[in-house]
Amino acid sequence: MSNIIDLLKSESVEASVPCRIDMGGTLDISTFYYPLMHLNPCTFNIAVNLRTKVYLHAFDKGKIKVSSRGFKSAVYPIEKAPFNHSLGLMFAVASFFRADGVHIVIDSSSPPRSALGGSSSAAVALIAAFSKLFEKTGKKALSKQHIALLAHAIEQSVAGVPCGLQDQLAAAFGGVNAWYWNDGADGAPFKKKIIIKKSFFADFKKNLLLAYCGIPHESKNINGIWVNQFVSGKHRNLWDDIVTCTSKFVDALSNHEFVDAALLMNKETAIRTKMTPDVLEDIGRRLVKSAQNNNCGARFTGAGGGGCIWAIGEASDIEKLKPKWEYVLSQRKGARLLDFEPDSEGLLIN
Repeated sequence: MSNIIDLLKSESVEASVPCRIDMGGTLDISTFYYPLMHLNPCTFNIAVNLRTKVYLHAFDKGKIKVSSRGFKSAVYPIEKAPFNHSLGLMFAVASFFRADGVHIVIDSSSPPRSALGGSSSAAVALIAAFSKLFEKTGKKALSKQHIALLAHAIEQSVAGVPCGLQDQLAAAFGGVNAWYWNDGADGAPFKKKIIIKKSFFADFKKNLLLAYCGIPHESKNINGIWVNQFVSGKHRNLWDDIVTCTSKFVDALSNHEFVDAALLMNKETAIRTKMTPDVLEDIGRRLVKSAQNNNCGARFTGAGGGGCIWAIGEASDIEKLKPKWEYVLSQRKGARLLDFEPDSEGLLIN
């Protein structure tokens, strides 16, 4: 690795990716989409320009250091780097590349543990940075698809629970897309469908709101409940309904039918809340209720239980909803609206 350290001493490597907001999450986990494949399941997400940047700097030979806002920096020998650490996914990626003598710096513009797919996005950016670094030694660069699939595979290997793929895809490709899941027998286990074109992004921003509820989430808790319920045969009919809601939501949004999209989002949120009431905490419930009372749809991001809530509706209804959400958010320290717009770029490497 001495040549890698020398390269980083002369020039650091940087990669950045967007986070995402979503609907139909969990359907991107193979535990769900294999049994539900007869319904043609999909997950919808919007890549947002709350970017996560990853930098690689030279460090002490044989060691890996990871620094990230909101977490205490950690240093370990490569042979002892813990994958069950709060920064364990980053150590797992570095270990995959046998990249010792590296200081990994993660700079995220989204709140820590905000349910916007930040850790999965960071893994995509880190793999891309290592790909760029090793490209300087003569190795072939990895494609965006390869990077996304590798990030997912590494995360699932160390997470201890099944993991979805949507976060990595939004980070790598950007855009406003539906991802349709398949068995992967003929290649990648997904097919992308563009739902909103880049030329409409400036107008589409007016149909959206995004709020951070002021408390972090822990996705494994709720995802684990859903997985355990599903594999035991519980609520299978409700998951059928979630597939239907998401598919109809995608169709409505493709036609810019925001009122219909909002109604479908609210129906999907209600189904999830029925299965797991803790998916919405107090501020989240109030935000969702406020959106529903103002002709908008609202949903938690990711697996919920804290983090962020996003809303969709006609631009005029979103404009009326904004001050109402600001009032609700003012009731908790740290809670706030997030300034964002859809991100068309996806992965960027410098």
